Amino acid sequence: MALAFAVFAALCVCAGDDWNALLDPPDGYSFERSVKATGKFSFPQFDLELCDQANGPGTFQRVIVAVPKQAGRKPPFPAVVVPFYFPEGMLGFEPCDGSPLPKFSDIAMMADLAKRGYVCASAEAYHLTYVKSGKTREDFSRWADAGRALSRDWPGWTGMGKLAFDTRLLVDLLAADPRVDKDRIGIAGHSLGGKMAIYAGATDPRVKVILASDPGVCWERSNWNAIWYFGERLEAMKKKGLDNAGLLAARGGKPFCLLAGEYDGEWSAALLGSAKPYAEHPERLKIVNPGLGRHRPPRSALEAGYDFLDRYLQTR
Repeated sequence: MALAFAVFAALCVCAGDDWNALLDPPDGYSFERSVKATGKFSFPQFDLELCDQANGPGTFQRVIVAVPKQAGRKPPFPAVVVPFYFPEGMLGFEPCDGSPLPKFSDIAMMADLAKRGYVCASAEAYHLTYVKSGKTREDFSRWADAGRALSRDWPGWTGMGKLAFDTRLLVDLLAADPRVDKDRIGIAGHSLGGKMAIYAGATDPRVKVILASDPGVCWERSNWNAIWYFGERLEAMKKKGLDNAGLLAARGGKPFCLLAGEYDGEWSAALLGSAKPYAEHPERLKIVNPGLGRHRPPRSALEAGYDFLDRYLQTR
């Protein structure tokens, strides 16, 4: 048993080195950390604070922070980072006037979690500020533009590495906020946001629990070979035996909840369950599979995911 554990530990170290090479920012990627407030809006159950956060040499990400209003509760509050294409999607409405965004109302994780008492932060993903394309925020062709620009300016860095880096900056933002209990920070995301939740959550020790909705955990079930994720590097990663279960295991097997859908199902449960930390501590892994085959989770699945976050974040 001791020998088996030693072998496993050595494999984790090797895998960790491989992941570091794929995800860590390149040499010379330095900039002055700053946050500039840009606006504030108040709603019945939470306040919204808008800011621009530096996220690279000469670039920034547009951030929305939701701060709960709960009678009888005082800070510090638990917090959740909620990555997505753009933060309004995780609210389900426009902050400036409260006008609804029906396309995103059923996955408004940030609004849901703020109502549960979490301080939440979400940002415009890197494609908007990295490439001045003039395209609208829902024109997803910008992602290929951004991936190519990143490869040109910072050769060797993967798009997934940049996405995880920017998402960890949101952890920095929350951890520095006196209203936040820095020991109770989680991460939750849907689709692309689920991928970002896995990678930022696994690689940031301050994140205590991860919720990912239909990210496509298995390589062949999603577009992980897109240039804004791993691009051509994915084939070499497969040959090395790297996979998302291995990433989570190499980083300690944090509590992880997967909401299955179109791209995740029993195959994802099998892969994740094979990771040694989850095999030994099955309570850390929760698979919610409604069996509907739809990309967006039903309300019952979202609530189950939020309950999983509560288990690790709502008790001191």
